Amino acid sequence: MKASAANEPQEKSSPCCVRRGKQSTDTKPYALLLKALADETRLSIMGLLAGAAGELCVCEIEAHVKHLSQPTISHHMKQLREAGLVTAERRGTWIYHAIDKRAVARLREFVALLGG
Repeated sequence: MKASAANEPQEKSSPCCVRRGKQSTDTKPYALLLKALADETRLSIMGLLAGAAGELCVCEIEAHVKHLSQPTISHHMKQLREAGLVTAERRGTWIYHAIDKRAVARLREFVALLGG
């Protein structure tokens, strides 16, 4: 009876886990940023703000995501602010939001870490 290939001893080959000289890069600082962007609604809001090329009143953001309630929109805006993706400035009753330029720089840094 012939032994199957699965039962034959494996030939020794070069180790699969060769250290390449580069140390692991700390990606934790980017987790909150990317988590905030992972939500479809927040990503849509970021697209709206990017297209505006400046700041938008929250009323314009609400019109963009009119299928959501005001408390839900506020929650999403809070997530974006806490992640450092947008800035907020109160003017009277309204809050104006804009993309935080530092967030753009952080995203570029992350892409650079990935080799891009």
